[in-house]
Amino acid sequence: MSTWLPNDDRPGADSDAGSLRSRAWDRFRFARQTYSRVVPEVGPVAYLFIAPFFILFTLFLAFPIAYTLYLSFFRYEGVSGDRWFWVDLGPIFVEVPQIAELQFVGFGNYVRILGDGLFWQSMFNTTYILAIQVPIMIGLALALAIALNASFLRFKGFFRTAIAIPVSANIVAYSTVFLLLFNEQFGLVNYALATIGAEPIAWLRSEFWARKTIIAAVTWRWTGYNMIILLAGLQNIPQQLYEAAEIDGASRIEKFRYVTLPQLKPVLLFVVVLSTIGTFKLFAEPYVITGGGPTNATITIVQYIYREAFQSWNLGYASALTVIFVAIVSVISVIQIRIGGDN
Repeated sequence: MSTWLPNDDRPGADSDAGSLRSRAWDRFRFARQTYSRVVPEVGPVAYLFIAPFFILFTLFLAFPIAYTLYLSFFRYEGVSGDRWFWVDLGPIFVEVPQIAELQFVGFGNYVRILGDGLFWQSMFNTTYILAIQVPIMIGLALALAIALNASFLRFKGFFRTAIAIPVSANIVAYSTVFLLLFNEQFGLVNYALATIGAEPIAWLRSEFWARKTIIAAVTWRWTGYNMIILLAGLQNIPQQLYEAAEIDGASRIEKFRYVTLPQLKPVLLFVVVLSTIGTFKLFAEPYVITGGGPTNATITIVQYIYREAFQSWNLGYASALTVIFVAIVSVISVIQIRIGGDN
């Protein structure tokens, strides 16, 4: 007659469990030994030296990012006077106040974005500037880099410095200069057009020309910066590749197509991604030159977030806009890297 016993009451159950624990411990010890061999031991003094970085990173980057995501699910209703928590250590009493008075709205801010016409207008404006400005800027930067990389050109240092100087200009200062240059009444550009008999252009009152003014300003500032990056990439291309192409009878256009572009592809990808992110972050130029006008024709997404956050004090909605903005830029950057990274 056989008797059924639970798993734990069977003969040898304890030994089986002990064997499992032993094998698990052996695996853990092996993993720990492997990790110890790969990662060198660091004493407490080293952690003390790197602690300021992690403290500053947490306070000024990690916490704002996390709090922005948290705030996007709430409606901001003003500064709060309530306590968040406190620590009573007898002679020492630490009180941490609440940052703001918030009303939970769930996904209400995100639903509001779908029907926000000004959000879609700002996204269209930013995308419009991006689609025109980035190709023009990178094309000019590449042409200038190729010209300055030519062996027969003299005074290369002077031309490189002169073309790269605009990137060192203060953003507000150079935007003000463009505001004066494209002034309809006394701007230098309309004055030059008048000297050749052309009619003055309403640069800042026309939706079409206001966008072109922003494009011109951004292109002027950042072309030299991208030229320096592309020039560095050109100078790293081995000359043996060009010599081999010449032996095979390749023309200048063929050398550019089959040697320069493939070798310069990683640098071009870097420039494109960097320029895309920079254009999406555009704020100072439209804010100073056009103020987002006329009729919101040049308001960018970052400028719209600024309005909602610091003019209308809709911090919860502005946080939701920021989350959507970061998600869009991240997706576009990943797509560019995936497409440009394929061999």
